[in-house]
Amino acid sequence: MDTDIIFTAICAMAVLIMAVYYTSRKRRLRCILSGTLTGLVALFLINKYGVFIGADIPVNIFNLSGSIILGVPFVICLAVLEFL
Repeated sequence: MDTDIIFTAICAMAVLIMAVYYTSRKRRLRCILSGTLTGLVALFLINKYGVFIGADIPVNIFNLSGSIILGVPFVICLAVLEFL
């Protein structure tokens, strides 16, 4: 299998999991907005101030979409992977 196909499948599974999670919430829109906004804020903060802790994470389409869909846990994983 090609790595692009595997990567696309994993991303699609993450989107489906988050869609199921958000639809099961009582206040869907509030949950979606809070998850998205906190993920974006975390990404921009670590982009701007991450140099001080040794995590230089760029703002690109992959990181933006990951932080929008998965939120803060995605940004934390990026920061941890930056240290490894």
